Amino acid sequence: MLFMNISNKVPKIIFKTHTHDENVCGADPFAWIDLSSDEVFKDKKVVLFSIPGAFTPTCSSQHLPGYESRFDEFKALGVDEIICVSVNDAFVMNEWRQKQNIRNVTLLPDGSGEFTDGMDMLVKKDNLGFGNRSWRYSAFINNGEIIKIFSEPGKCDNCATDPFEVSDADTMMTYLKSI
Repeated sequence: MLFMNISNKVPKIIFKTHTHDENVCGADPFAWIDLSSDEVFKDKKVVLFSIPGAFTPTCSSQHLPGYESRFDEFKALGVDEIICVSVNDAFVMNEWRQKQNIRNVTLLPDGSGEFTDGMDMLVKKDNLGFGNRSWRYSAFINNGEIIKIFSEPGKCDNCATDPFEVSDADTMMTYLKSI
């Protein structure tokens, strides 16, 4: 399923990130870092995928591991970075990165859901006690321009299902090989 936001550009926001260690971005340990969407996407080919929540079953067992395991294949196709965004705070995303032993995929917190809302992918998951979360999708972004989005079918507030059919690494890989 193809979706394009109104401007075909990623939303202009500031991501609130936190290092938690000395090796991230060359910053001091335990430092807050504000990253603009320009800093994240400018002059890069990015595969972005978004999940309902860190530590959730499908996200932890399939979605994130699928992209992490195929990182080198994506790089060989000219992708500069793979980013996983979630409506979770920086502390949750950093802990999830450590628990999942993620070395290649960048985990980007969207704690307030501002980016997700700008992508028109914010949904209510009150039926699960989650509040506002992201609908599951993946996107290929070139220099901040949204080229292609694979949005899971049936997007709705408080959906009874959480499909995982088209936002996976295999679907994105097939698409990138075709262009």
